[in-house]
Amino acid sequence: MNQDTVVDRRVDNQLDDGDHERFAHYVNKTDMTRSAVTGAPVRALCGKKWVPNRNPERFPVCPECKNIFESLKAVGR
Repeated sequence: MNQDTVVDRRVDNQLDDGDHERFAHYVNKTDMTRSAVTGAPVRALCGKKWVPNRNPERFPVCPECKNIFESLKAVGR
């Protein structure tokens, strides 16, 4: 990182609502499994934090999550 880069390391423990509810989000598999067992919230690649309780196949993929995932895949090539 250069000196002009700002990294936000704040932790927000609030659960999100709003437009994010219209999408299926990308989440770490381990976190998703833990959430299914414990009911703990998960955080998507886009930053949304919530307790999953809906079938993600019924929703379009979050465009922000998809862009982040694609950029991560490109770096890993």
